[in-house]
Amino acid sequence: MRKIYLLIFGVLIAQQFYAQKTDHNIEMKGLREKEMKSFANRMGIGSVNPNTLNYDLRYQRMDVSLDPAFNSISGSVTSHFKPNQSMGSIYFDLTNVLTVSQVQYHGNSIPFQQLSTKEIKIDFPASIPANTLDSLTIHYSGTPDPANGTVKTGTQGSGVSTPVLSTLNEPYGAQDWFPTKQSLNDKIERFDFKITTPSQYNVAANGKLMSEIITAGKKLTFWRTMYPTPAYLIALGITTYTKINDVIGNPPFPFVNYVYPSTAADPVKMSNIDQTKQIMNVFENYFGPYPFRDEKYGHMEYLNGGGMEHQTMSSMGGFAKSLIAHELAHQWFGDKVTCGAWNDIWLNEGFATLGEHVANEKLLMTNAEFMNYLSGQISMITSSVGGTTYVPDSGLNNIYRIFDSRLTYAKGGYILRMIKWKLGDDAFYQALKDYLGKPELAYNYVRTSDFNASLLQSTGIDFTEFFNDWLYGEGYPTYAIKWKQAGNQLVFNVSQTQSMPSVSFFEMPLPIKVNGTGGQTAYFALNNTSNNQYFSETVPFPVSSIQFNYEYQILHKNSTVVQDNTLSVSTVDKDHFGLYPNPAKNELYLKGVDKATEYSIHGVDGRLIRTSVYQPGKAIGIAELIPGTYVFTVKEKNIKFIKH
Repeated sequence: MRKIYLLIFGVLIAQQFYAQKTDHNIEMKGLREKEMKSFANRMGIGSVNPNTLNYDLRYQRMDVSLDPAFNSISGSVTSHFKPNQSMGSIYFDLTNVLTVSQVQYHGNSIPFQQLSTKEIKIDFPASIPANTLDSLTIHYSGTPDPANGTVKTGTQGSGVSTPVLSTLNEPYGAQDWFPTKQSLNDKIERFDFKITTPSQYNVAANGKLMSEIITAGKKLTFWRTMYPTPAYLIALGITTYTKINDVIGNPPFPFVNYVYPSTAADPVKMSNIDQTKQIMNVFENYFGPYPFRDEKYGHMEYLNGGGMEHQTMSSMGGFAKSLIAHELAHQWFGDKVTCGAWNDIWLNEGFATLGEHVANEKLLMTNAEFMNYLSGQISMITSSVGGTTYVPDSGLNNIYRIFDSRLTYAKGGYILRMIKWKLGDDAFYQALKDYLGKPELAYNYVRTSDFNASLLQSTGIDFTEFFNDWLYGEGYPTYAIKWKQAGNQLVFNVSQTQSMPSVSFFEMPLPIKVNGTGGQTAYFALNNTSNNQYFSETVPFPVSSIQFNYEYQILHKNSTVVQDNTLSVSTVDKDHFGLYPNPAKNELYLKGVDKATEYSIHGVDGRLIRTSVYQPGKAIGIAELIPGTYVFTVKEKNIKFIKH
């Protein structure tokens, strides 16, 4: 989600988006700050309304009249629901700015109350038994509060008087224009839009376009989505759109864009929109199949600025490639799997920022540009010393805290980059596909604990301590790395300080690149688990320099790398075993053992794979192992490794 996106920014992006890393991140930070401000009047509701926990909202049909020239709505919403306990009344979230005129139940009017808590309470003539599918229809009308910006009217742009109406619900705005259930624990299994407008307008919305019928100067547009959808992702746009129907993906499915005529005539914007096809291919490769293939993907231009990941049809205030990538990534992360509480908004926004990383690295940027981008992300994240990516309960009434550009977006994305560094690319992206594909998580609400459990199941690695440090903890480390070469032995000493006391030590594998005097290179991951830790590696060439964090794999600030010939080689703990590279594809090497030693390899389930004898300096072949996590045991010590 990116809400307030200045049009001039979109123009500048099209001209020189990748010119400098600092320009990109300053603009992204400003964009997200604007996005937060657009929701300043919507707080105070939270992730769950306890009055709506006693039923499952199965289906809603919206039958309303809208005219983009006027900010008003009238009509009805029919809801099908199934109680999970016997209930004599039911609550829906609905602003008291709108007026309910009637509630129909089985053909009869029944009593209701509109409450100051922005709810409607409806009393049934008799209690409804648990697990009984039932329905009712709420008739209502009025003018949605313009201060909230949920339903916004305006024009297509400077000098263009054509009216536009667009909606934007996140986080608490769905109730501003229709009765629904906003709690982040119950997706609406199916939603129908039946929207009546003056005949000259087109309506864009979630799902599939079922029909458009013009009668007596009015148009009835019918959209239907059959995928489970959170209330905050229900959306529509109305204006004289230019409709562009295409296909996307492999195998192809509909690619539907509803844009202003001026956008359709802009070759730069249309070229960027067309590049959605290449971004889709990249994401399907790394994240798995697009989650809503049976309906569509596309964009509808809207008034609020920025972008919003409305399911199957992102609302767009501009068409910069990075924005297109961000909102498309949300279809997997935010739409298919949706944060189950606003505390865990990083599961939406951090993952969509990872989508930017992937699109930039694989498609949109050169390697040098991508490195500059990552450097700028680190600079923004470490521009302040504290703050947690996880939003504490005390921050849920502060929209600036929920949608924090530094913590929710940038650091959330970098947490995932660091997990990728720990696992290796293949294991990481497979773990993401596993997470998205779990039946209990797919098209459902998720929490960080669900993601952590999925990682453990996929990789055999417990990330609890990692999340305690990087997600729930604050700050970042600063490293002091010293090195010395003695013959073929390269000795490191690593010390660490932390920017905030909430984390006593950041346990991370440290990325090291060794440069030789003759142009040789070697790469190591130093598994830094304690302060003032020593490491020894074998390097068969004279070393000229050491590069730390050579591809910006981890977060840190103001770290130093110095050659120190006073280091004692004998200080290195000879019992400090290590395997490298880890993850590995075909071969492993063992450090810390200087004589023939018996070893074994087990699966994470304890099954013995192999027993053999390690010969110093010889590779340990693992090509025959299937990809996964294994345990290497030598001298009664266990080391986990990942086979790609």
